[in-house]
Amino acid sequence: MTDFDVLVLGSGPGGQKAAIAAAKLGRRVAIVEKRHMLGGVCINTGTIPSKTLREAVLYLTGLNQRELYGASYRVKEEITVADLGMRTQHVIGREIQVIRSQLGRNRVTVLQGTGRFLDAHTIGITSEEDEERKVTAEKIIIATGTSPARPGSVDFDDRTIIDSDAILHLDRVPETLVVVGAGVIGIEYASMFAALGTKVTVVERRERMLEFCDLEIVEALKYHLRDLAVTFRFGENVAAVERRGSVALTILESGKKIPADCVMYSAGRQGKTAELCLEAAGLEADTRGRITVDANYATAVPHIYAVGDVIGFPALAATSMEQGRLAAQHACGEPVEGLGDLPPIGIYTIPEISFVGKSEDDLTRDKIPFEVGISRYRELARGQIIGDSYGMLKLLVSSEDRRLLGVHVFGTGATELVHIGQTVMGCGGTVDYLVNAVFNYPTLAESYKVAALDAMNKMRVIARLTADQS
Repeated sequence: MTDFDVLVLGSGPGGQKAAIAAAKLGRRVAIVEKRHMLGGVCINTGTIPSKTLREAVLYLTGLNQRELYGASYRVKEEITVADLGMRTQHVIGREIQVIRSQLGRNRVTVLQGTGRFLDAHTIGITSEEDEERKVTAEKIIIATGTSPARPGSVDFDDRTIIDSDAILHLDRVPETLVVVGAGVIGIEYASMFAALGTKVTVVERRERMLEFCDLEIVEALKYHLRDLAVTFRFGENVAAVERRGSVALTILESGKKIPADCVMYSAGRQGKTAELCLEAAGLEADTRGRITVDANYATAVPHIYAVGDVIGFPALAATSMEQGRLAAQHACGEPVEGLGDLPPIGIYTIPEISFVGKSEDDLTRDKIPFEVGISRYRELARGQIIGDSYGMLKLLVSSEDRRLLGVHVFGTGATELVHIGQTVMGCGGTVDYLVNAVFNYPTLAESYKVAALDAMNKMRVIARLTADQS
């Protein structure tokens, strides 16, 4: 008999939900995690700290209030790292307490240490004192997450040349910052430090940032960041980063040289599988440390599952939670419906971006006829009240059956607002529902009705012209 029915490696969003789901089904469950990393990267160095930092920046800089009180308005004139870190540490501490309580209530055993496969059913857990114990399990779920990729050509020192983990531990707010990589993490931090008054330069080898986002929304964000004095260098590759005393010099292949107090490399993330000894279980990872799984999140070894960032795209905390729950259900022989095909994407830049469904580029490429409806926050009473004159909501509506095909939001509350559209789409709803629905006034949610009416009016004109021709 094995020690546990289900053993989970990693306590991030995917691991937590997998362990709790299996425990709810009456299984003997354990979760393996390092002593100081309960909650995984999400709670300790990733999602929660970065989003809390963002809230601290917005509050202390008074950025959201400047539309009302003037461009010079600030809650605190000299903002220090200690000011930013206080709120972050408070939230992290509370989140860890919540997770510990949830695991305890569900009788999930927490095994402290670093796990590795000894064979397909046996895990060796090494404590901080280098003592190893062996535990066996009938089913194993890998949820070890990722860490920032560190190119060997870059001399990281965690002060002048850093990755996205180390940026949370800076001892000062840099006056100048170079961000290498215009992906989600790079742009989120670029916007936060720009809001603090740091002169930020973003270097990206591709011709645009956030390629998976709607182009109009990305252009709106880019305009806003340029207004915060962010400089973009697209189509540029970094040849070298050199330390010159307390300053870093970023040298581009084009010959440009950019001095800065700090350089943050945001060159993607690497699956944390190097220490797992996957080969002992008959598994392997790709060059980015990712594990291949099937539709039920089972690996090539049927009783071993993998969920979350370690399996690659979309690598979001929200989707990881669902993957963990579904993997645990499948491992326990429960019926599984599968992950919904409309996961929302949230990008916590300043301002926020969020979307669900198709983009204009997607629909144009697939030759699907559509109409666009747009609502701008500056035309909403709520937008005026909160001082957001730049936000917008965009609906993509099928010209044929009026179904909602995509929702794209930029501005205050975008990551909350998108869920209304997600729900309508998930229920197969049409733009007619939004036209006829009554929304509280004044709210940002009212933007759905305004955008729906905009799309409806455009479709009505086309229908009239088509009828006149016939």
